[in-house]
Amino acid sequence: MVEIPLPATGQYLQAVRESSRTARTRANISITPEAIRRFLLSPAFTSTFDRLRHAHGMSLPLNFPSVVAELNVLSILSLLNFASGYRVPLHKATGRGAFDNIRAFIFAAYISSSTGAGDYFSARGMKEITETTVADLMRVTDAIHEERPHESIPGLTVGELGGPVWEVVQLITKTLQETGEALVKGGYPDLGSFVLEALKEGEKAKKAGGDEAEVAVERLIRGIPAFQDMALVYGEPVYCFKKALLTLHAIALRFGKSESSSVPVPRTAHLPIFSDNVIPSLLVHLGVIDLSHADASLGLPQLFPDAQDPARLEALLSATDPVDPAAAKKNKEVPKEGPLLTVEQAYVLRAAAIDACELIVEQAKTLDTSGVEGDFSWLKDITLPELDAWIWAVAKDRPDYRKLERFALRNTPYF
Repeated sequence: MVEIPLPATGQYLQAVRESSRTARTRANISITPEAIRRFLLSPAFTSTFDRLRHAHGMSLPLNFPSVVAELNVLSILSLLNFASGYRVPLHKATGRGAFDNIRAFIFAAYISSSTGAGDYFSARGMKEITETTVADLMRVTDAIHEERPHESIPGLTVGELGGPVWEVVQLITKTLQETGEALVKGGYPDLGSFVLEALKEGEKAKKAGGDEAEVAVERLIRGIPAFQDMALVYGEPVYCFKKALLTLHAIALRFGKSESSSVPVPRTAHLPIFSDNVIPSLLVHLGVIDLSHADASLGLPQLFPDAQDPARLEALLSATDPVDPAAAKKNKEVPKEGPLLTVEQAYVLRAAAIDACELIVEQAKTLDTSGVEGDFSWLKDITLPELDAWIWAVAKDRPDYRKLERFALRNTPYF
């Protein structure tokens, strides 16, 4: 396996942007000013942006004994923000999608730790956690076996560990164990303490005129393997670093308005987006990312073959009523599985989404809206994290968007 080098010190954010644009351009994925304008001025976007621009879903309705304890759990929620490739099997097993299952696991593990069952979220607790414990806390013990015919007794079937939900359990367990091991080696009692130290280093750099987010995100990525979200596309590294970037933004959202907080709050409005599978898939469906003439050798044009259909685009870009949360909970319809991708396909689409959002925010600043009815002066102030939040949230907000296929990548701890 080829080892992928980390970016040069002080150039992590730049590496995300530049590697993404290079990969997107090389794959001949089209993002035109016309497609961006159509998206920015669409009723689908303009009528919901203000309501959904902060909806990252990272709030935690739990009581914490200290700021560091809360920072620890918030950081672990970001660390485990993956399993998107298992959305459909998780829905079948639990009635919830990937992120909601991760949140439920976090709540169960934290509450169990608080009632004397052992601190699963200390460095040592993470290092020593088992697959059995993870499955129990996820409440999926009845969904992690597959039946197969007995090798020597006809008509008899035997159950053995396996299947997609078992893969999720293994991914969570391995991520916690590896992170716990790195923290124990570094002498940290928990992930929150490590993250707090990274934030303090960033604050020191900020006082010296540097970019505190750049410093902190590099520290997180260098220190924790599960934050090293990168892959080779066309033999060159593509850096996404979704979870490390999201960690910083989640901290800024949670502690940014607290005047007495002991947590240094990084500025995050300039961060690249936190690219997963939802954002690129939705940007394809909304006509911003066009795969029609993309690299056929990577199999890109046939992934979402109907995405550029004019009537379909018109319907998706029009305004509609949001999903009623109560009705959505009652409707347990399992979503349709999207295309299962290779690592290279997934990373080139994630890279395209990162670059698309850069171009959207850039064009929004100077968009000519003369002749368009309504006041769109607010467009010039939209930020990348707000755009990210809107795309992620609107995917759950509309009944027609919830039914849109999202690509999936299995066996990855990165998104």
